Amino acid sequence: MSSIENDIKINIKNILKNSGECSNKEIADKLSYLKRESIPNAVITIGIGSSSIIAGAVDTLNAIKNYISTKNIKADVIETGNLGFCSEEPVIGVQLPGKNLVLFKRVDAKSVEFIFDAIFSNDIISNKVLCQVHNSLHHPWEDIPYMEDLPFFALQRRNLLRNCGFINPESIYEYIARGGYKSFVKSIINYPCTKVCEIIEESELRGRGGSGFLTGLKWKIALTSEANNKFVICNADESDPGAFTNIILLEGDPHRLIEGIAIASYATGADKAYIYIRSRHNLAYQRLNKAIQDAKELGLLGYDIFNSGVNINIIIKQSPGAYVCGEETALIASLEGKRGMPVTRPPYPAVKGFNGMPTVINNVETLANIPDIIDKGPAWFKNSGTFSSKGTKLFSLGGKVKNCGVVEVPMGISLKDIVFKIGEGVKDDNKFKALLIGGPSGYFVPEHKLNIEIDYEKLRDEGFSIGTGGLVVIDESGCIVEITKFFMEFTARESCGKCIPCREGTKIMSDILHSVTRKPVNGSGHETLERFKGVMQLEGLADVIKNTALCGLGKNAANPLVSSMKWFKEEYEEHIFDRKCYVNVCKQLRCFKIDAENCNGCNICFQKCPEKAIIGTVLQPHFIISNKCTGCGICYDNCKFSAIVVV
Repeated sequence: MSSIENDIKINIKNILKNSGECSNKEIADKLSYLKRESIPNAVITIGIGSSSIIAGAVDTLNAIKNYISTKNIKADVIETGNLGFCSEEPVIGVQLPGKNLVLFKRVDAKSVEFIFDAIFSNDIISNKVLCQVHNSLHHPWEDIPYMEDLPFFALQRRNLLRNCGFINPESIYEYIARGGYKSFVKSIINYPCTKVCEIIEESELRGRGGSGFLTGLKWKIALTSEANNKFVICNADESDPGAFTNIILLEGDPHRLIEGIAIASYATGADKAYIYIRSRHNLAYQRLNKAIQDAKELGLLGYDIFNSGVNINIIIKQSPGAYVCGEETALIASLEGKRGMPVTRPPYPAVKGFNGMPTVINNVETLANIPDIIDKGPAWFKNSGTFSSKGTKLFSLGGKVKNCGVVEVPMGISLKDIVFKIGEGVKDDNKFKALLIGGPSGYFVPEHKLNIEIDYEKLRDEGFSIGTGGLVVIDESGCIVEITKFFMEFTARESCGKCIPCREGTKIMSDILHSVTRKPVNGSGHETLERFKGVMQLEGLADVIKNTALCGLGKNAANPLVSSMKWFKEEYEEHIFDRKCYVNVCKQLRCFKIDAENCNGCNICFQKCPEKAIIGTVLQPHFIISNKCTGCGICYDNCKFSAIVVV
């Protein structure tokens, strides 16, 4: 342990009780060092998280270490979480003594030497620079934009994400140096449980899931419920395709979540809390586990914390990966060692949950808001947002958009601003078609509805929902019917099977969508009529599922289908009547033809066709037998002479 860490460990209680400040100048200077306000050597940071690892960040890290060693440069190399700007990963930062931190984008292993040779000579390679980070204690770089001036960050309000990409997520001392855990200590020393619940209720923080239930009210219900034991569960499963907000927080700032859980446990009278996380999120699990162990070592978790009589123990449980376990009662069943299946409500978990005891279930984003509300007060939190939806909201922005990543925006911002200002519009300047909000249980939003503000009630009034916070941009090359089919297949596959409407209804809807995205067997008008009847049944079937399914996941299973049929009816009509997918996405509706003038009879298509649907003689033009062709496109992909065209 370093002398800095040892001094903080000895003085931890006084540091936290004094809101992160210490009368001892030596300790104050060391806290300043951990915040990198005053550094003797250069500091190099690199974001190591799931998205950056995929982009090659580990190779970049090895190249950085090799450069430092070979050049004998005095520099600290610090692994941080990801900044959230996923499309620019890997991102590295270089802070020279007395100078602003400079961030560089898309730094592969080959770029490291060129970037470092320049910056250690007080020069910048412009095509790799992302921005500089403002600090009043440091000197700025000339002609380098500030972080807040970039379109991706300009409209964001980074409260939850402010540490991500800047601190070492495996250092509890860096988190403490930036004010971490003082809200928890403030709560257990200065406030009774009821007061903490009142503060959260006064802030009007709503659960950052689909329903948006008031967090403080949920806590009060659990606190006032009589029981021998109470529990807090953090739902960190994040099972929706296209949603990755939890991972950025868990990998980049795990102590923020631990502190939020600790405050929630104290406020609700729970002495044990669980973090329910998907088993494949190995890096997040490792960093959370280390954060818990470090907090225990400093006496921030465990028994009789700081002689307050408060006992809190946090346990991580890895989920098997079932989508239905995102529903809170199914999650509880899974934690109890049972099959993850929902049960009817009431009673709600806040009254009767885990092991039959009062249980508060909040997601990662909700709990991550708690420390700031306790520290800065409910009025501060309510200062941003709308009348009915306060604070900020995390969204994962992906799909066919120029700037992909996790963004934190104030409630009240429009979907259009997120897509066209923060995301800078559609990739490759293609035409925008739709925005999918909320994942498999979400909704397709057409372009003329993008001016809707992010607000629970306003979205609900327009027939939409925030859901899990996933935003997927779809451009003109996307087929709405095919995407809807994918989500209906996903929902049918992930149904727990307990209730008939969800188990059978989603499968029937999936089968109907399959029928309209493939070629008819005999091409008769009767079959067209059957396909049309199937589509006509979809809306009625969706209503039945919504009204009779057991849990929220089942009730919302048909949302993508209903919204796509409402706003993109013409695409369904072309698939049913024209038997065409005009964007050529639905493979089983594609028809290929060989242009005899361009075909030189090379015979490659003949050899590659798995259905033997191509005939012809070597060195002579070939032909495709349409009745045998399945539209797989293998011939199209392998033709080197552009002789095969889609008709």
